[in-house]
Amino acid sequence: MSLLEEARRVAGEFDFGPEEVKKSVKEFIRQMDEGLRAPNQTMSQIPTYVTAVPNGTEKGLFLAIDLGGTNFRVCSVQLHGNTTFTLTQSKCAVPRELMVAPTAKELFGFLAKQIELFLRTHHSDHFEAHVRRRQTVSASDGYRDENIFRLGFTFSFPVQQHGINRGTLIRWTKGFDIDDAIGKDVCQLLQTEIDLLKLPVRVAALVNDTVGTLMARSYASPGETGTLLGAIFGTGTNGAYVERLEKITKLAGESGGSDYERTGEMIVNTEWGSFDNALRVLPDTPYDRALDGESVNPGIQMFEKRVSGMFLGEILRLAMLGLVRDPAARLFQDDDSSSNDVHSTTTIAADSALYRQWGIDTSVLSTVESDGGAGLRLTRQTLDKELGVSAASIEDAQAVKMLVSAIGRRSARLSAVAIGAVVISSGRLHASQKPASQAVDAAKQGDVSAAAAATATTLQAAAAPLLDTPPAPTSAPPDSGEEDHVDVGVDGSLVEYYPGFEELLREALREVPEIGPAGEKRIRIGIAKDGSGVGAALIALVAGKAGPPGEEGYHRSDK
Repeated sequence: MSLLEEARRVAGEFDFGPEEVKKSVKEFIRQMDEGLRAPNQTMSQIPTYVTAVPNGTEKGLFLAIDLGGTNFRVCSVQLHGNTTFTLTQSKCAVPRELMVAPTAKELFGFLAKQIELFLRTHHSDHFEAHVRRRQTVSASDGYRDENIFRLGFTFSFPVQQHGINRGTLIRWTKGFDIDDAIGKDVCQLLQTEIDLLKLPVRVAALVNDTVGTLMARSYASPGETGTLLGAIFGTGTNGAYVERLEKITKLAGESGGSDYERTGEMIVNTEWGSFDNALRVLPDTPYDRALDGESVNPGIQMFEKRVSGMFLGEILRLAMLGLVRDPAARLFQDDDSSSNDVHSTTTIAADSALYRQWGIDTSVLSTVESDGGAGLRLTRQTLDKELGVSAASIEDAQAVKMLVSAIGRRSARLSAVAIGAVVISSGRLHASQKPASQAVDAAKQGDVSAAAAATATTLQAAAAPLLDTPPAPTSAPPDSGEEDHVDVGVDGSLVEYYPGFEELLREALREVPEIGPAGEKRIRIGIAKDGSGVGAALIALVAGKAGPPGEEGYHRSDK
């Protein structure tokens, strides 16, 4: 068997066809519902206590901070009320000794000090006005909430969230190790240090960056119904979406329900990277199994390990290595220069990334996927530069491109499973208006959900004169206008830079019967940048609305 035949066989192992997509969407919805009903499920379905999405008209000045690893970012976001904003930011490295400090105070004290430095540098007038105001009131609480910044805190470590600004640390990752902080409320740890410095800042919201992606998209690209889903397809993958509160039954009996019941909705952080850890429907190749076995967390995050950029390069490396070692394929083994179009013998460097775990970055896949030139010259240059494979033949390059295309296509089609499941579960594709006769017909046929939807539409139309608004149309073609779109905000290197990723994803969406070609056209996918900055500020705004009137952003006293 020739090299290309062997490469085609291996590439075929990554096929993920229409039937697999349909089965996976059904299982994804089942696991979503399971996570809404009870804690400690495969998909965590974490309630975020964020109960509204922006519509682009919001105004105000807010703070956001992002502790996502070894760097710390502070920014202020001025929302202009017309879907635009101005962002000012500063970044600094977190000193290594603070990542493993004896107590939490050292780290959170450092964070508070950076917030103070940012305010003095970028908002000195406001900061000094606050200091003067405090000095002129006799009572310690006499200044109340005047000149107070509301802050969104993006904290990218595992937490158990108990409220919009309450969450206890479960464990550290990314090189942090401060035992003293485990089990403590990270918002309170930060607020305590902020208060010691007498800063005009209140920690208003604990933020997941995926939730921030949803919020940032909804502000910048508002629609009639708001953004449904924020999703990240980059180094990792996750999604957060707007869910009906009645479906989040595991919240029953929790205190503080009045903070969110009035909207009837809540954003849920799916943590969908752990979808189908049991591999009921996910594809599983020898290369997936090898990657998982050598990972730091075998048996978990199985969806993420097949989708996200952190893992695609390693899957490619393992598949290529299999062809190098297969005597029937002999990838990169043109030991006779006369058979090579560059008239040079192919060699693999002894220290090649091909022989190192995690040696291949996903950017290599993007480069190869984009190469449509004669002779795949760009691919061969990349093999030389990134993998130490010199004088690769055209056949070698063709084999690598087959593998890359198969791995990238599977990732995109799996991503469609997640998006499609959330869209179907939300019911938004089928929320278009139906006349009363359709409600009766649906009820006769036993379709309770369809009857309810049609009846709600009839009531909406009947109530329109009382509300001094025109009744909604009784029918609308799938692509008739803005109000028919289901909006999805996305971020991450795969969806933004991988060639053809969105079209591959959309191809799979069209194959799902509940969506189809007409429904796929109504799913609007757009890039949402800076969920940990702009999105966090917007969540602080939403959190502020739960407080006394007039507390959006900061309130500047005119007295």
